[in-house]
Amino acid sequence: MQVPPKDLTTSDEPSAGVRRVITGLGASGGIVIGRVFVMDRQYIQISRKPIAEDAVGAETKRLHDGVAESIDQLRRLKSQSSTADSAASEELGFLLDAYIHMLTQSRLVRGAEDLIVTRKLNAVHAVSDVIDAIAEQFSGMDDRYIAARATDIREVGLRLMRCLMGETDRVVDKAPKGAILIAEDVSPADMARFQPGQLTAFVTALGGAEGHTAIMARSLGIPAVLGAADIIRGVSGGDQIIVDGGRGEVILSPTDADIAHYTQRRADWLAARDKLASLRDVPSATRDEVDIDLHANIELPIELSAALENGAGGIGLLRSEFMFMNKDYLPDEDEQYGELADIVKRMGGKPVTIRTLDIGGEKLAVALQADMGTGPNPALGLRGVRLSLRKPELLEAQFGAILRASLHGSVRVLIPMVVGVHEMTRARHIYEAVAKRLRKEGHAIPETLPPLGAMIEIPAAAIAIDTLARECDFFAIGTNDLTQYTLAIDRTDDQVAGLYDPLHPAVLRLIRDVIRVAGERGIPVSVCGEMAGDPRYVPLFIGFGLRNLSMSPVNLLLVKQRLRRLDTRNSEHQANRVMEQWDSARIAMMLDDFNDLA
Repeated sequence: MQVPPKDLTTSDEPSAGVRRVITGLGASGGIVIGRVFVMDRQYIQISRKPIAEDAVGAETKRLHDGVAESIDQLRRLKSQSSTADSAASEELGFLLDAYIHMLTQSRLVRGAEDLIVTRKLNAVHAVSDVIDAIAEQFSGMDDRYIAARATDIREVGLRLMRCLMGETDRVVDKAPKGAILIAEDVSPADMARFQPGQLTAFVTALGGAEGHTAIMARSLGIPAVLGAADIIRGVSGGDQIIVDGGRGEVILSPTDADIAHYTQRRADWLAARDKLASLRDVPSATRDEVDIDLHANIELPIELSAALENGAGGIGLLRSEFMFMNKDYLPDEDEQYGELADIVKRMGGKPVTIRTLDIGGEKLAVALQADMGTGPNPALGLRGVRLSLRKPELLEAQFGAILRASLHGSVRVLIPMVVGVHEMTRARHIYEAVAKRLRKEGHAIPETLPPLGAMIEIPAAAIAIDTLARECDFFAIGTNDLTQYTLAIDRTDDQVAGLYDPLHPAVLRLIRDVIRVAGERGIPVSVCGEMAGDPRYVPLFIGFGLRNLSMSPVNLLLVKQRLRRLDTRNSEHQANRVMEQWDSARIAMMLDDFNDLA
């Protein structure tokens, strides 16, 4: 069965042609004027492959897990919409309540259960057939209001089907080149499918500016607005809109004056970006000639060109998750080696820091879902080094691929989500065993193994940094998770994402102390979280004694521009003053004042 987009158009949506401004969170800067492609209203392909008798129980559980996920999505949407300043918010809340009710021990769920048991249909197929049956009955009724509810049944059912399929069914592949994507949510796996130039911007109803999707948008240089709840009922495919990723605004049905104004603003933005390009080949050093290494964080291989074009001195964080996304199998050592070797070669001898697998939290790999399960709090669950040590064959394959790729350039190996020295000791033992195995098999690898370091992103690791120094060759501070875990704030949770504050004194003290201890022990240290790419924070890091920053490629020149205006002694003085403060608002004001003057 294919469900056409028109089946998902409700009769009570805002009327077309009325100018509206929808606000959200500016996740990735830039201005785009273009036509809409609505991801959640496209065709879904239904597999009609039956299941075996002994799979009925598992398929029924899959159905209920999908129902639970759908209800959670709807509740998040309702929470997000309740904060929107819109006359339609209350109405949208009522509608979402009705959708939740439809998924709570309803005819839809009971009917799908029955089809799984009696006809051995897979869960998606069962839901599809029940949707058709209920919607057909509703559509045939004389009461126009009840008949119109067939659309709501289809909307709820299609949401459930998408959850059951575990992905967006690659509908983004159908987007016309240059479109602006509109969706309830866009996952990192969805982002990994984006082709260069395919999408010019995207807007989602869910999400926060510090989540992994936002990070990937900034890395790819795609303007994005997240958490714009009203967008889900505000547009139709083909509508012209304006997206301002810096201000977090979306203008629906823009006027001629809007088009002219934003066309000029976009031209000014592009001119400023071109002016920055002149800094590409100048040294990344302070005014008093202290060299600072500026490296790039890489999510996907397609970002390499941007990193090199913006003058990256190396890759400070290569996130290896791209090799696992959108695959229903685990890539073996040879496949990973091929992809990593290509990246190392393209960097032409510049250093490349490869982080081992950090699947978990909001970053999922289909082939590992059965092993990981769905805990109550994925961010605190089986992820990072915990997963790698639980399934050492994963780590062995990655170490093997990295060691072989290191023959083609300068490589370092980074272990994520480290809590204590015991994890690094176990990881190093596996690392050395893999090297021994490779040599025995006749693979050429460097005589001196690449440095093995720890990602410092958990408060326990930062506090016990002196003990980790015994087992680590280098440190990389991940400010995104370090802030999240220190403040007990899920940066992807729409309800609390606004409380995420990297300038909290506790976060800054942890960062400063790690840099201080690393300096005392002679261990290289970098910052590779999103803070590193924000020019606002550069004086603070330089004042702490940091000499290596790694960031999204699009931010490299902005940071270099700020860096070249700084004096290390003044920055150190300012950092000391900041660390005497206890209020993050006061710290923010001091930083802004310093940046205005220096």
